Amino acid sequence: MRLEAYINKQLAHADKKILLMTHIVLGYPSMPVNRQVVGAMVENGVELIEMQIPFSEPVADGPAIVKSNQEAIENGISVKDAFVFAEEMTAKHPIAFLFMTYYNIVLQYGPEKFCSDAKRIGIKGVIIPDLPPEEGDDFFNLARSYDLDPILVFAPTSTPDRMARLNQSASGFIYGVARRGVTGQKTDFDAAFADYMAQCRAATALPLAVGFGIASRDDINQLYGQADIGVIGTKTINLVNEQGVEAVGPFIAGLR
Repeated sequence: MRLEAYINKQLAHADKKILLMTHIVLGYPSMPVNRQVVGAMVENGVELIEMQIPFSEPVADGPAIVKSNQEAIENGISVKDAFVFAEEMTAKHPIAFLFMTYYNIVLQYGPEKFCSDAKRIGIKGVIIPDLPPEEGDDFFNLARSYDLDPILVFAPTSTPDRMARLNQSASGFIYGVARRGVTGQKTDFDAAFADYMAQCRAATALPLAVGFGIASRDDINQLYGQADIGVIGTKTINLVNEQGVEAVGPFIAGLR
């Protein structure tokens, strides 16, 4: 099942006002911990997980995720390791898994091999924040030919024309960045945010995910009626660092 159809099927459940997508950095703090964290997330209702293949210069990410990338690389995580782990997760858990990474990783691996291998192991989509459509449409079309949806990113600085251009290249869903800056900072759900959400909705018919600064049940509640998917990233990484894996399940369960 393609990603958009999967999302719409999940949203059709009467008890689901919004879906949850979480984020892990592969190899941080270790693959065994990743395995436990994914299990806790799935058991407590997450519908999508983006698995970040570590990169040395993750420019869209805040300090916590940058540190996680650096430590995963220092721990020796390879792209091959990421694919092996992802194949295990897609076989075990009946949710949608995505890869998030930067284009240099894809380029070094080989774009067609990356797409072919991702499809083979059950990955549903890719988020590559440093690949704009002007440079990425060939790759996005290649990905779609392997049933792999390229997820494009709207930002508060995106003009209506820019959103329209991004929407042309996207499939699966649109990722709306909740505020300017990098991941891990607090988001204000004010009138300006509501206006931005309305602008995002007007620019695409695809499902809309919202992330950056989503860290609590109150934050998720603020997204009801404005987004289809709430994205939680830095919060769960910090939670594992501060309280251990056992804190992840209750946190996720308490978000809706």
